[in-house]
Amino acid sequence: MDVSAILLKATAGAWPLLVLLVAVWFFKSAWFKGWFGEFIVKRAARSLDENTYTAFHNVTLQTLDGTTQIDHVFVSRYGVFVVETKNYKGWIFGDPDKPKWTQTIYRSKFAFQNPLRQNYKHCKAIQALLDIPENTIHSVIVFVGDSTFKTAMPDYVTQGRGFVRYIKSIEEVVFNDKQVQALNIAIESGRLQASMATNWAHVRDLQRRHSSETDQVCPKCGAEMLRRKAKRGRNTGAEFWGCSQFPGCRYIKAC
Repeated sequence: MDVSAILLKATAGAWPLLVLLVAVWFFKSAWFKGWFGEFIVKRAARSLDENTYTAFHNVTLQTLDGTTQIDHVFVSRYGVFVVETKNYKGWIFGDPDKPKWTQTIYRSKFAFQNPLRQNYKHCKAIQALLDIPENTIHSVIVFVGDSTFKTAMPDYVTQGRGFVRYIKSIEEVVFNDKQVQALNIAIESGRLQASMATNWAHVRDLQRRHSSETDQVCPKCGAEMLRRKAKRGRNTGAEFWGCSQFPGCRYIKAC
């Protein structure tokens, strides 16, 4: 009896289901959600005149305490625009002065890091690299996906293509053409090479910098870990660390 042939025939029908499960996992992963959000912003940014705005995507810079990774940077005569992308759905509640914002999906609430504070660090890294005045750097936050702001947001916190309109609304010239060219050269020469090795090194650096008991980073996707309590099951009431990108990333660990 050819056992291998029997096993092959028995499992042949399971392959389509396995492929489907892998595909579902992939498209729901935090990595894909982040990549897709950045892809949407890159496509929308094509409407910016390339002779006026120079685009840099996925910019990783060396900093005093490790590295920082910036989704998008646009350089122009009107200043340097540092763009942070967030791919979220549901209701978004946020206060510029609070360290955490909230995502609500039906009856479930999830806290995530205030993106304004997150992008502030990116802006400071760009300022240090380019050695330019703080008022020539503009922080821009872009939410993509099926989300709705339930609290008032600053003009520079946008949805979808709104970031393009915001960038175009800044019309005060602060750099001449020669300065813009020098800024572009500085970013291109100062950024780390875009590669998987650079990305993984950045994630490891985040883990090292946020290894304290109160500030941890997900080893799967690099997002912030949050302390939560189990609401059902035999572990009801027990505390655990859960990835802030849930349900996109389901990594958890015991406290």
